[in-house]
Amino acid sequence: MLDVLRTNLLSPIVLAFTLGVVARLARSEFQLPKDLYASLSIYLLFALGLKGGVELSHANLHQFAGPAGATLLLGALTPITSYLVLRHLGRFTIPDSAAIAAHYGSVSAVTFIAAQTFVTSMGTPAEGFMPTLLTLLESPGIHIALAIGLLQTGGGRPVGETLHEVLTGRTMVLLVGGLMVGVLMGEPHWKAVQPFFEGGFKGALTLFILEMGVVAADRIGDLRKVGPFLFGFAIVMPAIHGAIAAALGALVGLSVGGCTVLAAMAASASYIAAPPATRLNLPSANPTYSLTAALAITFPFNLVAGIPLYHAIARAVKGV
Repeated sequence: MLDVLRTNLLSPIVLAFTLGVVARLARSEFQLPKDLYASLSIYLLFALGLKGGVELSHANLHQFAGPAGATLLLGALTPITSYLVLRHLGRFTIPDSAAIAAHYGSVSAVTFIAAQTFVTSMGTPAEGFMPTLLTLLESPGIHIALAIGLLQTGGGRPVGETLHEVLTGRTMVLLVGGLMVGVLMGEPHWKAVQPFFEGGFKGALTLFILEMGVVAADRIGDLRKVGPFLFGFAIVMPAIHGAIAAALGALVGLSVGGCTVLAAMAASASYIAAPPATRLNLPSANPTYSLTAALAITFPFNLVAGIPLYHAIARAVKGV
């Protein structure tokens, strides 16, 4: 486990994130231009969708059915358990509990990509259809958490408007759209664009993570506002969800790499798709809680220690 952790800590992704944090704490003026940051996110998400679609085009659907079912189960389990813990143990308000649960019910695409990169570097690559599971997990958790909050408070926007907001957002368009394009074009046409979308992927990810370090460091000052309970929640709850996901992954036949990536997905928290949905439907919720927990606590935890932990759990449940 120590060797795995050391390998992860010295990876370009973790080192780039650390550099971004240090640069911001040192009050450096460094920051990626907004247009470049947006371009990198578009490239990464679309490349992820394309690759997943190509792999899905020749995947065994029988092998895919079990992992898809497990993913949808996790999409319901993570927001419900998060809400119950926040509301009844943390004593947060209904809107705050639901908003935070929506972030933790959804998924961080960047954490997913980091987990994919990690398992490949460890010689245990995940199944090719994992990006499809990412798209399955992106939306349900948000809607379940919002439904809980709206039912409890008796207010909010119509469900149709919320659904449209999430499903037409940039993340879903690029992931689902890329997935569909990848399925339709298949392996032969993929080879024509593969050098661009796969060859530069890790380099673009490293640069993107560098900026994520800067963004995360900007929220470090908010840590004192979220309180010790939410700080602990943002580490312990993802670890629990990750362990459950790894066990479910093994149960439905995923490899060690697949179990690890599924665990990282379940353990991650959205800071792209969830914020606009919660802001529109739960306006009284404090965004500091959700964003600080997701971006300044859970994301670094998963990047540095969580993913290696889920890999160790996956190896244990798979008996290797």
